Amino acid sequence: MPTTMTSTPKSSDLISTLVGIVGAAQVLSEPADIAPFVTDWRGRYRGAARCVVRPGSTAEVAAVVKACAEAGVAIVPQGGNTSLCGAATPDVAGAAVVLSLGRLNRVLAVDTRNNTITVEAGCTLAAVQEAACAVDRLFPLALASEGTCQIGGNLSTNAGGVQVLRYGNTRELTLGLEVVLPSGEVWDGLRGLRKDNTGYDLKHLFIGAEGTLGVITAAVLKLFPLPKRQTTCWLNVATPAAAVDLLTAAKSVFDAQLTAFELVSENALQLVLKNIPGSQRPGVVSPWCVLAEFSDAEPAAVEAWLAARLVSGEVGDGVVAASEAQAGKLWALRENISEAQKIEGISIKHDVAVPVSRIADFLAAADAALSQAFPGIRVVAFGHVGDGNLHYNLSKPDALDNAAFLTSQPQVNRLVHDAVHALNGSISAEHGLGQLKREEILRYKSPVEMALMRSIKQVLDPHGLMNPGKVL
Repeated sequence: MPTTMTSTPKSSDLISTLVGIVGAAQVLSEPADIAPFVTDWRGRYRGAARCVVRPGSTAEVAAVVKACAEAGVAIVPQGGNTSLCGAATPDVAGAAVVLSLGRLNRVLAVDTRNNTITVEAGCTLAAVQEAACAVDRLFPLALASEGTCQIGGNLSTNAGGVQVLRYGNTRELTLGLEVVLPSGEVWDGLRGLRKDNTGYDLKHLFIGAEGTLGVITAAVLKLFPLPKRQTTCWLNVATPAAAVDLLTAAKSVFDAQLTAFELVSENALQLVLKNIPGSQRPGVVSPWCVLAEFSDAEPAAVEAWLAARLVSGEVGDGVVAASEAQAGKLWALRENISEAQKIEGISIKHDVAVPVSRIADFLAAADAALSQAFPGIRVVAFGHVGDGNLHYNLSKPDALDNAAFLTSQPQVNRLVHDAVHALNGSISAEHGLGQLKREEILRYKSPVEMALMRSIKQVLDPHGLMNPGKVL
């Protein structure tokens, strides 16, 4: 991996330069002001920074990056700071500059005839969704953190969410990018083209790179017709295998009208019911539940199909939302799982992907291995069964036992990730590597893959100044 330049300027000199670029109010250097930017959402990673810079335009981002490059100072790009892998948190040395992109929050253009929206990287995901809805369009990326997370971060981690089943990850939703390179140069690739066969598709270098190759400042994103009606249902199933069979059956009948299919374990639901006020269990207790959403399907057709599944025993019980408010309550049960876990305490989290057909195999293998190694372990499993992405989080029910259990994370990770790898899966489905899995990935990626990634990093960021310590 490239090494950071060793020449270290006086902090005051660089800060004065940055103040000259963005203004004194947009350079934070007091510890109390910096604090929110150097701690990750989970409270797991805490770092330090020379300062936090908040540019208001691409030109200011470019000038800041150039100034840091000339000074040999590392840059940590940061969006909404919702990373679950420490990808936007600086190290503890305090030498890096945090580049906060929240002021780049403009919707630059909406082209309804081309079904695209062009936005700056600091727009929250919710703001992009709202701008699309205002012109009767859908931007389908949907995450629990959508009110806080920013498009630049979504792009940098290739975020997934609940509608990947129908629309794909962020990568599939992106047509063009604008990126400030580690040199301070700007690559303007803001083209809303669905076909452009003129060499390497450079945008894919930066999507999923977690800010290690450059700073995404704007993007052209795909829009879709806004569904006129949606049918949301909560269904009880006996096993993960039954959930996968139900998914297969639903896709064969409804195809693209099936836009979400989420799996929730009883342990996950219990945490929400315990820690999130106003939460209510839909239906009877079941070891596993599915939250399914159908868009622009005839509600009567969905209900008839579900009735047949109840008769056949494929579904044990079910609730169909009778209103938008009821649908929102069902979705809140799913979307509040991470928040409920955070309230409960720190857990060992995994964001993994396996072929959809092997979901039940993974859960059986991982559950068995962990129960044997750590008797009494609590498994909180949930996720996007429609695309094979599971969030598999582990803790002990008692807080005192859990503190000791957390020291076993290397062993826990090895058991989980080996089970994933044995099924040709991935140890990071949608959260990225950050600093959490930077070393762990070396066990599962081939030397050829790692060498290719390091070669790309060396060419674009030879001095290793872009988000050092992440991914590689």
